[in-house]
Amino acid sequence: MKIGVVTFPGTLDDRDAARAVRYAGGEAIELWHDDADLKGVDAVILPGGFSYGDYLRCGAISRFSPVMEPLIEAAKGGMPLLGICNGFQVLAEAHLLPGALTRNQHLHFLCLDQKIRVENNATAWTNSFNKEQEIVIPLKNGEGSYQCDDETLKMLEGEGRIIARYVGENPNGSRNLIAGITNERGNIVGLMPHPEHAIDSLTGPSSDGLGFFTSVLKTLVAGGAK
Repeated sequence: MKIGVVTFPGTLDDRDAARAVRYAGGEAIELWHDDADLKGVDAVILPGGFSYGDYLRCGAISRFSPVMEPLIEAAKGGMPLLGICNGFQVLAEAHLLPGALTRNQHLHFLCLDQKIRVENNATAWTNSFNKEQEIVIPLKNGEGSYQCDDETLKMLEGEGRIIARYVGENPNGSRNLIAGITNERGNIVGLMPHPEHAIDSLTGPSSDGLGFFTSVLKTLVAGGAK
């Protein structure tokens, strides 16, 4: 299965995301932000970093990159799409997911190994986990505080669209400890922590993050793509 990994100017974690895809058993395909060709991939990852230097707002410029037009259309059609950290911010700016990612409540960049709880294991990117499973993956961001209005929060809670929450102290001020959300269909996921940095115990705090990448391969094998 071919998993595209998009590189924007300022992306940092594209290589790590591609490695995670290969580690899970998929084929990683490089996608360039300025190229509208998705190269026949079956799913796409928008990795973390500081695309376009986070000017205007995080993800605000990347959202208008040429690659985004076919990607938005494909995702709306059912293609699995994962946005990690800055990728989550791009998804919000593209209105593929509701809400916004704002400056951390304490106004500092943070970098730590974070425990999160998987709340929804029925999405294209979380089906390898058990519901309520607690995992440890790195969290590193300056604008990772998930915010939305009360009506949107009620909708996310009521429809089970919060895929993961932070466990313990709120690291960045996100509403209801939200670490990640999904769309109604379950093919689009935004996640602030970095699973690509936790695919083996040699290079990360655990191998817990690998489940996000094996999940999408299971989804594709089962015919859950496009």
